[in-house]
Amino acid sequence: MIVQHCSRIAPSAEQRSIPVTGRIDTTRPHPARVYDWFLGGKDNYPVDEELGRQITAMQGDAPRHARANRRFMEKATRVVLRETEIRQFLDIGSGIPTEPNLHQVAQSVAPEARVVYVDNDPIVLAHAAALLHGTPGGVTHYVQADAREPERILEEAASVLDFEQPVALSLIALLHFIADEDGAHDLVDTLVGALAPGSSLALSALTADFDPENVRRGIEAYTASGVTLAARSHAEVGRLFKGLDLLEPGIVSLSDWHPVEGEQAEGDGPVSLYGAVGVKH
Repeated sequence: MIVQHCSRIAPSAEQRSIPVTGRIDTTRPHPARVYDWFLGGKDNYPVDEELGRQITAMQGDAPRHARANRRFMEKATRVVLRETEIRQFLDIGSGIPTEPNLHQVAQSVAPEARVVYVDNDPIVLAHAAALLHGTPGGVTHYVQADAREPERILEEAASVLDFEQPVALSLIALLHFIADEDGAHDLVDTLVGALAPGSSLALSALTADFDPENVRRGIEAYTASGVTLAARSHAEVGRLFKGLDLLEPGIVSLSDWHPVEGEQAEGDGPVSLYGAVGVKH
């Protein structure tokens, strides 16, 4: 086991000891670290900054898209808490801690909320302690695993989450790094299939529907750096939500998903990521 387990349903939000395993590869960019660079973070390496600058040179509003994606996580978490009875969260591809983290958003509304983060980058693991400080009545936990291991993720998350009760699954800016032919749909089907009725799926994914040329060039830059990146159409994103009831406003550009005053001040036009929240019945 990579992480230290607590009891199946942990009693409190205590900080747990997590051994740092795995070597941080600084020779190739990692999506979590490039994302951190877009957000103005410090937990990235020259190879990540280089790719980030290449993307920004081609698509000047790439950092705006990253910030919009981060806000989508916050808004989706609040909408789930407001419109459902869910108080458990499974965030896969959590990335390097950037405040506010999901558990901070969730536990500010529901102090008893339980949150499990999952990522596969050792640098995220090295900073995981920052994810384990929650409210006294809640639980935060971290699992180091690859998103392509859904059965293992579910097994380890079950030490904290009760899968017989509704769980909010977050796949934020994750699936565009997993092509359909590499099992993206199987991954979603396995995860959603394990969730109880009343659970939800919050998902954001890259699209070329709004700015095809710049997205194509961005994909080429990621591919040249050894990173898979796949853009999906509105219909293709919709298939990831099969069997789920979409909350309003459905699948839209992140710039149009529950916009709040001041968001458009950063720039005009849609963000090249679709976002949506679906509920399982």
